[in-house]
Amino acid sequence: MTTTTEISPSITMRDLLVAYPGAQRALFAGYHIGGCRSCGFQPTETLADVCRRNDDLPVDEVIRHIVESHDQEAALQVEPGEAAEWLKGDNPPLLLDSRTREEHEAVKLPGSNLMTQDTLQQVFASHPPDQPILIYDHSGAGQALDLVAYLLGHGFTGAKALAGGIDAWSLQVDPSLPRYRIEIEG
Repeated sequence: MTTTTEISPSITMRDLLVAYPGAQRALFAGYHIGGCRSCGFQPTETLADVCRRNDDLPVDEVIRHIVESHDQEAALQVEPGEAAEWLKGDNPPLLLDSRTREEHEAVKLPGSNLMTQDTLQQVFASHPPDQPILIYDHSGAGQALDLVAYLLGHGFTGAKALAGGIDAWSLQVDPSLPRYRIEIEG
């Protein structure tokens, strides 16, 4: 999960989020920017504009925070090829799907369990905290990382997210797995 896009104050928020998908999480966690209607931003705004509008934050500090957060998120992820080897190994991870039930029923990785409240309770009750857990979502930029952070916060040190999600898996590991797009209403 490396990126070569340099972040400058003039980058639009759209381009920033494409190059650094976790930037919105980083901005919200560090500065309460972008997580709700009152602190949101427009895709065409520049990072400098957003910083100016939010207590005149120092842009260089915000850029450093985004890059550091990006590097931390990268450490929580496993590339699809590495994950495929991990799943074939002697100590395969518990495979959890953090997408919706409909997505899981339409296409899933073999051996995966849909993450539900019951599944989470089973993990807490019987999965050894140091044993591997691999979590995936559609694109690797959302709920899988959130769930990894949640599990790490509860002592599950073996939790990782599939970089690029099931979409990257279908491109890099198993092309027979159907790809799909998520349509967003509104």
